[in-house]
Amino acid sequence: MKEVARILKIKLENKTESQARLLQEVFAVLGILRPRQWTKNLFLFAGLVFSQNLFNPSLFLRVLLAFIVFCLLSGSAYIINDIIDVDEDRKHYIKRNRPLASGRISVRKAVCVFSIVLAASLTAAFLLGNAFLAMGLLYFLLVTGYSLWLKHLVIIDVFAVASGFLLRAVAGGVVIGVRISPWLLICTLLLALFLALIKRRHEYVALGNNGTEHRRVLADYSLSYLDQLISIVTASTIMAYSLYTFTAGRTEYFMLSIPFVIYGIFRYLFLVHKRDMGGSPEDVLLKDRPFIVNICLWVLVCVVILYLEV
Repeated sequence: MKEVARILKIKLENKTESQARLLQEVFAVLGILRPRQWTKNLFLFAGLVFSQNLFNPSLFLRVLLAFIVFCLLSGSAYIINDIIDVDEDRKHYIKRNRPLASGRISVRKAVCVFSIVLAASLTAAFLLGNAFLAMGLLYFLLVTGYSLWLKHLVIIDVFAVASGFLLRAVAGGVVIGVRISPWLLICTLLLALFLALIKRRHEYVALGNNGTEHRRVLADYSLSYLDQLISIVTASTIMAYSLYTFTAGRTEYFMLSIPFVIYGIFRYLFLVHKRDMGGSPEDVLLKDRPFIVNICLWVLVCVVILYLEV
């Protein structure tokens, strides 16, 4: 009887260990897809909101599906990035904890996950239309090109990152067949440049003299140069958004949303300089309560003004 109990205990322990390993592998797979960064794909909803189609069920569903596709597509691009940068990531005080850099998942498994996710995302993109598929492919090629080459070119590197946000906004308009205002596109580009430059600044400060070991392009930047670029883009973003609200042709009350944009930018700069949070925009969006409240209020004001035609 004791022998039977011992055998059952061993089997139970083995089963528990196998379940734990399976759970760890699942979390590792999710980790290489970087779900925390999927918040960037919310830019796809810009065209839906500002074309006054937010409450159109069929169009909302299409954008929601497009959002899911871009989450998978960006996840597959992140896998490629992590495979290419695995050695550099191990030298970074935060990125060394990523699944590939930490060894929690092998390169072979990562390639398998990449193949499945990319095939699924491109198939879904095709079902949403050829134009949307073209945007998806262009985005994937841009991110892959960034991982292989563009990230090493000074100034071009931040434009490449910003272009990814721009393609998201364009894809969101393409999938529902609406024309996105050029003002909205330039606002998206400037805001994305602001975020990209802030991230470079954070890397430059946080990594110090060892920064070039992780990202070679940092050798071509200086703190004063980055601060000058950030100042230029900050002013340009506020001015571009203000002009957009004046010329959007919706209602003169649309300009009431400007203070929320200014506060959001100022709050972000405060978090960068005082809280050292500039490395990951998604952390600010998910963790800083005043920033979250401001975003929600901005969305609420825009929706009320655009849809109730105040």
